Amino acid sequence: MSSLLPDIAQFLRLWWEYFSRRVKRSFFRFEYAKGNFAELLYKQRGKFARPFVHSGMVAISAMGMMLVPIVSEEFPNLSGEQWRESGAPSAVLSAFSENTETGTIVTNRQIEIFDYTVVEGDTVSSISKKFDVSEDTIRWENDLTKKAVLKPDQTLRILPETGVSHRVSKGDTIYSIAKKYTVDAQVIANFPGNTFVNDETFSLAVGQSLIIPEGTPPAEAPALPSYLARKTPDAGTVVASGDFVWPTSGNISQGFRWYHPGVDIANRASPDVLAADSGTVILAGWPDNSGYGLRVIVDHGNGMTTLYAHLQKVYVVSGQRVLRGNSVGQMGSTGRSTGTHLHFEIRRAGEPQSPLDYLR
Repeated sequence: MSSLLPDIAQFLRLWWEYFSRRVKRSFFRFEYAKGNFAELLYKQRGKFARPFVHSGMVAISAMGMMLVPIVSEEFPNLSGEQWRESGAPSAVLSAFSENTETGTIVTNRQIEIFDYTVVEGDTVSSISKKFDVSEDTIRWENDLTKKAVLKPDQTLRILPETGVSHRVSKGDTIYSIAKKYTVDAQVIANFPGNTFVNDETFSLAVGQSLIIPEGTPPAEAPALPSYLARKTPDAGTVVASGDFVWPTSGNISQGFRWYHPGVDIANRASPDVLAADSGTVILAGWPDNSGYGLRVIVDHGNGMTTLYAHLQKVYVVSGQRVLRGNSVGQMGSTGRSTGTHLHFEIRRAGEPQSPLDYLR
């Protein structure tokens, strides 16, 4: 019996060494595979997020359906007839199956810019529907006007998603680009076609192209001389009457409020804007980014001034004297504006007044 003990001890030692080596080797292999898989998911998180979420929900739903009969048999008092009659599990599975299919379509979409050759009968509208992008996206990418007519064999660059493209320049960051095109930086990071030099810092390479989903081109502040279409003659010595006339024709689209120190007068015809009373022009141009865009301010004396904002053209210059009814510019949509209109203000000693209390 004593002779068997060393043999048993040696057997157990060899068995333990073999088992520990196999377990350790399997563990390291598992960790290595898990690490590579996690790195792949991190780098392609925007591309694989929806398919994994949908697949996981389908798997959970399927597991629930398989467990229902087992639970029902093991615990008959808890099951109830509703488990077999409601059909809820199959409805859940059906719903998630549809979402999974939709997610697959999105994942398989084109994620890079490609060229399209125009054929007879093509329009910007038909092409936008064909590739599921907005008409503006096609116009922006190809420098087309709204009245542009496409010609057969013309080559167009088509973006894979509604938005704009951006070629990275020195100093660009994902955050500066997002601000430029009025989107969240996460939108750019999530688009599967966008790659980064470093996926943790989202650093970019000069010259690479990015897709900016739902982005819009930034509006450029125009130079004043291009708007000076014609010059209203200087009126010489002027005296304000104290009576203000309507500066233009149109409909009042927004009235005077504590947060809106004037009235908005909208007119798609873009009529001329008139001086509401005689005075001296003290500003004509686009001096800042306050939102007024191209504007004219007239000083009428006695602390009264009027402001005419969002103009597309100005006809006067700073220091010029104008009479009541003289044209000072043309209605437009410059600055923080969503459509053609005139923003008109009357101020007394710098304090905004309701224009409707003065206009006649």
